[in-house]
Amino acid sequence: MYTKQQILEIAMSQSAIDLNCSAQDFLKEENRVVRSAANERARKYLALPFLCNLVSYGNNIVASVSQPFEGITWDYINRFSSVHCFETPNLHILDDALFKQGARICFMAEYFLPDPTLLTELPCPYEIKQLTPADFRGLYLPQWSNALCEKRKELDVLAVGAYDGKTLIGLAGCSADCEMMWQIGIDVLPAYRKQGVASALTARLALEILKRDKVPFYCAAWSNIRSVRNAVRCGFRPAWVEMTAKPIEFIDELNRT
Repeated sequence: MYTKQQILEIAMSQSAIDLNCSAQDFLKEENRVVRSAANERARKYLALPFLCNLVSYGNNIVASVSQPFEGITWDYINRFSSVHCFETPNLHILDDALFKQGARICFMAEYFLPDPTLLTELPCPYEIKQLTPADFRGLYLPQWSNALCEKRKELDVLAVGAYDGKTLIGLAGCSADCEMMWQIGIDVLPAYRKQGVASALTARLALEILKRDKVPFYCAAWSNIRSVRNAVRCGFRPAWVEMTAKPIEFIDELNRT
């Protein structure tokens, strides 16, 4: 099994591929702005090149941008501390500058990596079964939309389900988003929540991913306290944060759906 440091290094190496920078850039004290570029080894769900994407592993900010956004991004990340660049009221300054270029801040998320010294199997009051793609082929349903991705079925490689008798009541699935890292998503039916099902499934799937020499990672919106608590209970810890800008038309379409 990987060590905690090895897991972090793998994540930074992947972020470097995604952002078109060096993994060492995330360890520097000074901020960096780099030109975004498409890369076939990037996480599959990313739309590259970025307009403006800010990433911090806690030391500095590395911003991967398209050419029209270089100046405004550089001015912004060097005006405030790395922590405050991801917070209101400061981020309104960046958003106003992006708006003049036809974009706005769209996605903000926190990413978690497992601490192998904390990750362990957790008790579950229901039977847990491991599922292959053939087993979950018919489970692309609204109630399992976090665990499985309808738009990228080919990336869903492994899942674990909790069963009350023959009824599936919880599902954790993972997608092979890049070569070394698989992302975990979790769903539990409302009537079965607050019984430890989510944490048991998430921990079990994370361990299965590590057995396959891949690194599990977990993403949550900062406001999704329930999801963050689940990550922490399973032995995951905050690793990096991202803030991504998108065209105004893209955001308007999201708000219409």
